[in-house]
Amino acid sequence: MPAGSPTGPSADAPSAVDPAAEGAEVVEAAALAGRPASRVDITPEAAALLERLRGRHGPLMFHQSGGCCDGSSPMCYPQGDFLTGAGDVLLGEVAGAPFWMSASQYGYWRHTHLTVDVVPGRGSGFSVEAPEGVRFLIRSRLLTEEELALPEVVAGG
Repeated sequence: MPAGSPTGPSADAPSAVDPAAEGAEVVEAAALAGRPASRVDITPEAAALLERLRGRHGPLMFHQSGGCCDGSSPMCYPQGDFLTGAGDVLLGEVAGAPFWMSASQYGYWRHTHLTVDVVPGRGSGFSVEAPEGVRFLIRSRLLTEEELALPEVVAGG
């Protein structure tokens, strides 16, 4: 993967590119690809990783909290290992995996489109990709007019 690519710098070539700016390019490309309006999406690289992980762990899910440490990273778990409830909202599905967010965090991010991406580096020990030497992360932008017209999500997992 070349330095400065949408999924981040390679392990052997450090990049001076701002990751936030890179994320904007990835998300804009996805928005222009004719995909249906959604609140959450996934890059092709992250979808490929998710498929490999699904082969090892079975059905998977994401949860985005607003906690400390890696709380700003999406956590990927085998479905059922992380229990959702009234304090969570289902934003949608990415590559066959439900994407949940804590309702309190959604209150802050309700006008934001999220794209799950993957970059080199170790994330949280609780997320299933941690042993792979990569981590999922969120790239974000404001919702488009079309996405703002989507039905509001409702709490209650």
